[in-house]
Formats: sequence, C-alpha cells, structure tokens
Amino acid sequence: MDLHGGPAEHPLSRLEWRAMTAADLDAVAAIAAVGFPDHFEGRDCFENRLALNPAGCFVLAGETEPPQGYLVAYPWTADAAPALNTLIPAIPDEAAVMYLHDLAIDPSVRGGGWSRPIVERLAQDARAAGWPALTLVAVNDAAPFWERHGFAVVDAPGMADKLAGYGEGARYMVRRLTA
Repeated sequence: MDLHGGPAEHPLSRLEWRAMTAADLDAVAAIAAVGFPDHFEGRDCFENRLALNPAGCFVLAGETEPPQGYLVAYPWTADAAPALNTLIPAIPDEAAVMYLHDLAIDPSVRGGGWSRPIVERLAQDARAAGWPALTLVAVNDAAPFWERHGFAVVDAPGMADKLAGYGEGARYMVRRLTA
C-alpha cells in the first residue's frame, strides 16, 4: 500500500518490451521450455535467430529483473515455416513475409495484456519495412489467441508435412499488413 494515498504500484507494471541481447538468451530458453514443453528449441536456436535478425527479437523485462517473456521474428519465405530447433544459415533470398517464430510469456505474468503491444509493434515495424504480412505456426491450440491478434488460418500448399512436425493441431496463420 502506498502511504501517500495513491494506488500501490504493482511490480509487474515495471515490465516493458525491449530489444533482446545475448545476455537474455538463458532466460529466453528457460521461458521457452516452460511455454513449449512439447516443442523443444535450445538456446542455440534463439542465439541463431538473434544473430540473423536482432531487430525482430524482444524480451519483456524489468530494469533489474530477468526476462519474463520474449518474441522472435525474422523474414521468411511465404507459405513456409522452418523446422523446429534447427539453425538457419541465413535469411532466405526469397523471403517475402515476416515470420513470427515465437511469443512466450512466463506463466507468472500471463494475462497482463503483454502480448498485444509487442505484436502490434512487430506489425508496425514489418509494415514500415515493406513486408506485406506476418505469418506464424500456431501450436498448443493457440489459433483462437492469434485470431484475436488479427491472424487467420490459411491452408498453404505443401504445408501439411511441415505442420506435422509442429504437433497435432498446428495451424499456419497469416496477418495481412497491406490494405
């Protein structure tokens, strides 16, 4: 309680999205292990994505606290998705969309509205860079969550085999950024 009569400050209110750094990678891998236990991706995978596209890698953290969430995105081929837990040597020359690889929030801070600001920032940045769409693969029955962020399920040709590697119920989704 604030002794000065104002509202008490909640510790989560100090969290904000910032650029990911190499120092965040252990925390990011730990959050991923909790958020996606059936879709393992190691620290080296996140290190790889950070090196490929640092402008698309963010963490949700306080000034002195470790990250409580992360988002990773990078340019990719339309109607495609990289295999899980694989290193990518380079952004594909035929990249045509911004691929949202991962968004995870630690269970202790879920439900605080943290996803909307970073997804909207990603959409704004991608649109400004000329990308026509954001794409992703929804796992763990998350398609309704992503629909609330403007994504729609798309039956992309040739994606059935790739989606099988993401588990039952995986859905390829697209959010158009152009009118």
